Amino acid sequence: MKTLITGGAGFVGSHLAEELLNRGDKVVVIDNLSTGSMDNIEHLKERSKRFSYYIDTIMNEGLMRRLIKGCDIVYHMAAAVGVKYIIDNPLESIQTNVRGTEIVLDLANSQGKKKVVVASTSEIYGKDRPGKRSFREGDDRVLGPTTISRWSYSSTKALDEFLALAYWREKKLPVVIVRLFNTCGPRQTGRYGMVMPRFVKQALLGQPITIYGDGKQTRSFTYVLDVVRAIAELAQDKKAVGEIFNVGNPKAITINELAQKVKRLAGSGSSITHIPYEKAYEKGFEDMRHREPDITKIRLLIGFRPKVELDEMIANIIKYFKR
Repeated sequence: MKTLITGGAGFVGSHLAEELLNRGDKVVVIDNLSTGSMDNIEHLKERSKRFSYYIDTIMNEGLMRRLIKGCDIVYHMAAAVGVKYIIDNPLESIQTNVRGTEIVLDLANSQGKKKVVVASTSEIYGKDRPGKRSFREGDDRVLGPTTISRWSYSSTKALDEFLALAYWREKKLPVVIVRLFNTCGPRQTGRYGMVMPRFVKQALLGQPITIYGDGKQTRSFTYVLDVVRAIAELAQDKKAVGEIFNVGNPKAITINELAQKVKRLAGSGSSITHIPYEKAYEKGFEDMRHREPDITKIRLLIGFRPKVELDEMIANIIKYFKR
């Protein structure tokens, strides 16, 4: 297959590029490096003649038309990501997530109806609701007010999903939507609010491990290699077209417990401190107490089960940061 990965120098995108190269595909990456890094793909440049890249924006319609025309499938991973990045760059985030996806879908449709795998997010589900921890693809969405910046991310990714499904229903453009829950592993940065790399870096540097809120909120973490394998397999399954799939790990842990685990595995003497959300993000910031994926749908289709346990994930991230 000739594959194009938008955002391919990012954390998940670079691992997906590696996975597809391992499967024998020819891989082309486009990334503007706003949250990606050349360090993530340097080894791919040296390893394979089947890999090439462009440092440019997906808003460059001329270049995107040429790249999509020359590929068989598009993995649309480019997006503004991370709670902190969304809050600090609200306008750019909205424009990238909405207009960028519109360009990709329009060109994929006009250049031969190329299959598009659209990366979405668990943020789609929005706020807490009493007694609910696990979310299925068909569940309702509950969002906060437009004055809280974080909900713009959920809304833009929802619009991406609406656009993708509209192209499938009206134009018969083959699309697959993957809702990624907390994905972690080597190459992930903590700069944009991602909790796992931030905890590991703080622990290794002997800095206080900072928990936002009371730490009793739960999250589930999935290793990036499990995630990209699932994405690649869904892309090849005809029954996945026109569907949405949660990709994540249903095993949850409180953030307080996660901090203790990271501290222990890193052999760190760091203290653990708590910071109010408003100090960490913005006034009126809202967080979810619980968010875990129901993965019944993806398990029934491709047999997906996360293989890498949390302790192993953390150990691999610690090795990465030490190196």
